[in-house]
Amino acid sequence: MKIPIVGTEIDERFFRHRQRSTSIAGMVGACVAGGLFFYHYFAQGIISWDLFAVVATLAVVKMAFMVWYFLTD
Repeated sequence: MKIPIVGTEIDERFFRHRQRSTSIAGMVGACVAGGLFFYHYFAQGIISWDLFAVVATLAVVKMAFMVWYFLTD
């Protein structure tokens, strides 16, 4: 694939690295949000529903895509 602005060839390794890095970034983001949720809950006694919603959304989306890829692959 040739990018008009850059003018270089991009092969499938680039897309695979981008996919892996995005997946790892999503997992780290979920862990950080979960850690903050549990910190607020155990250290301060506050249930932070916005952080819970972020973690739940990430989990639901990941599971939905895992099922989708399992069924369509």
